[in-house]
Formats: sequence, C-alpha cells, structure tokens
Amino acid sequence: MPQEYKLLLKHADADGYSNDLECYERHGGYAALHQALAIAPAGDTTPQAHVRKRVLDSGLRGRGGAGFSCGLKWSFVRHPNPKPVYLICNADESEPGTFKDRQIIYKDPHQLLEGMIISCWANHVNLAYIYIRGEFTEGAKILNTALAEAHAKGYLGKDILGSGHDLEIHVHRGAGAYICGEETGLIESLEGKRAYPRIKPPYFPAALGLYMCPTIVNNVETLCNVKHIVEIGAEEFAKLGTPNNTGTRLVSLSGDVKNPGYFEIETGKVTLGELIHHENFGGGLREGRTLQAVIPGGSSSKVLKAGETFKLGETEIALLDVPYDFDTLMKIGTMSGSGAIIVIDDSRDIVECLANLAEFYAHESCGQCTPCREGSLWMSKAL
Repeated sequence: MPQEYKLLLKHADADGYSNDLECYERHGGYAALHQALAIAPAGDTTPQAHVRKRVLDSGLRGRGGAGFSCGLKWSFVRHPNPKPVYLICNADESEPGTFKDRQIIYKDPHQLLEGMIISCWANHVNLAYIYIRGEFTEGAKILNTALAEAHAKGYLGKDILGSGHDLEIHVHRGAGAYICGEETGLIESLEGKRAYPRIKPPYFPAALGLYMCPTIVNNVETLCNVKHIVEIGAEEFAKLGTPNNTGTRLVSLSGDVKNPGYFEIETGKVTLGELIHHENFGGGLREGRTLQAVIPGGSSSKVLKAGETFKLGETEIALLDVPYDFDTLMKIGTMSGSGAIIVIDDSRDIVECLANLAEFYAHESCGQCTPCREGSLWMSKAL
C-alpha cells in the first residue's frame, strides 16, 4: 500500500513539536553536526572531503527543479580556493503550485540551519545567505529567530563548537520576482542588481558566482537532506527511493483533488495515479468528475493529458502508472521540477487554465531575452 515516508518531516508534522532550538535538540537536533565535526582525517582525505564524498555517494539530487547531482555540483568548487567560497540557500519558492519548502522553514527551521552549517563546513564556507521569497515575512522572522538561537548556542559565529571554523548566515528577503528562483538571477539580486540571469558559460556559480567568487546554490529541501546523509550514511540514504532517484521527495499536491496538501514520499516508489487517487494522498477527484490533465512538476513543466500513454523502452505505460521520480518523467517529455503536482478535472476550461499560466509568465518575464519577453506576451494574448 502506498504511503508517506517521513524523513525530513518526521518531527515537523508531529503533535507538540515546535520550531525552537530546545525542541529541536530534544529530538536529536544538531547531532549530525557534532558527528560531522568529529570525523577524523584518513590519510590524505580531510573530514570535509569525507562529507563531500558522502553526499556524492548518496546520490542526492537537487530538489529545486533540474535534479542535478548535489555532490557533483559541490565538486565543481576547487579546494583550497584563493577566493572566498559562498553558499546560498534558495528559499525563493515562487513556482506556481509549490508550497513544500515553506513547511520546513515555518515548522523546522533548525533542520535547514543544521544542513546549511554542515554544508558550509564541508565546503570551507564562512559566509552564507538564505534568500527567501519576499512574501514570506513570517518565514524570515522565524529564520532570524532560529539564527539568533543557533548563535547563542555556538552553532554559528566564531570557532563553531571548537572546530576552528567561523560561519555567519544571513537572511535576505527578495522582492517577489519569480526570476529570482533561477540561481544566477538570484545572485544578481543578492548583489543589489536587477535579477537578470547570467550567461552560462562562463558564469557558472561554482566558478563565478556571488561577487565573482565560487558559490554553491542549493534549495531548502536539498540542504535539509545533507543533515540526514551525515546522520544515517550515504549507503542507508541510497536505499531510500529507487536507483539514481534516491532519498525522499516533498510533493505539493493541489488542484481538483479531495485532499490537497504536501506529502513526503520515497522517490519513485509512488505513482502519479496513487498520489492523485489514494486515500493516503490526494484522495481522488471530486464526486462525478474525471481527470482532464496533470501538471507534474510545477507550472513550467509540460502538461500531461489524461489517458496518455508513453513508451519506456519496450514497455507502454499509462499516465497514472508513471512513477514519480526524476528520470521517468524526463523520459516521457516532462519533469518533476519543484515537486508541484497540479490536478485538473473536466470541470475546468483547459484553455483558460493555460491562459492563466501564460499571463503569469508574461508578467514575470525579466525581459532580458527577446523570445521570452515578446513570446510570453503574445502567447498570453493569443490564449
């Protein structure tokens, strides 16, 4: 029977759990940080390199959209580096249909901070930022409170926990622009400039990021997973999910289902149909309605029509039997993106739905590139 597997949300959704440091420590919080700092050098391998390899071996992929290997992304940063290395947590959750990262920020902010601190220590980062969506005013307050608590306990500041490593983390509120969810646009905004995405190459963040220095950009969910990889080990983490799609995924389910909300699943162990219809998840469509379409990975992913079938090698698979993972969705021509599933039933005018999305993109286009600046506006007008 398909069901949730709570790793990141194990405590956050529990009765009586609060988002303060005392409660977090009572539930084993910051044990992974202590564990990481206690790793002894092994030959030429530093403790930091050991953690970076553990993240790479775990198979953790970015949870913000593209699903790129987190460990591989980290490996692009050279150590030692003549320039300062920065880390940015992308908490600019702006993709229509996505509301899972904010659950961690509001309910379990110290889990994010612990993941960030471990990541910063492993990558020799002394200054990090949390770039949070401007509309999340309460979330920014919660994070600043959590940072103050972490400072008071010695998890941040000079010589954290006697490790010899200095670290400061700052919260930076955006102004609500969708384009700031793109990592180089976010970096431009953080530098105080208009959020125009940079050309890649040469401006890959790992080489030329914040202030033209090496920069690691990961989203909230990705960084939280780092804590658990250190805690349970790469091998145990890789047992969750499916090969090349390891760990758990936070899914935002919205639209025409009886039970919209956020769920945590083992990646690839639950199908789209189960997420929509099973009582443990969406609970099915409203009475008397039939499925018309599904947007599987946020509004920028391809819309899938009900009744579609797809060829996976020699096998033909129906839409509702598609496993919810990175690779399968890419093979059928769409993506899991930010983990936002929007369900559309037959009561909706699909053209009106698409017109609504087109209007959003026409409004949110940063205007840097002609096809998007002009094309999104004409698409909106045409629809």
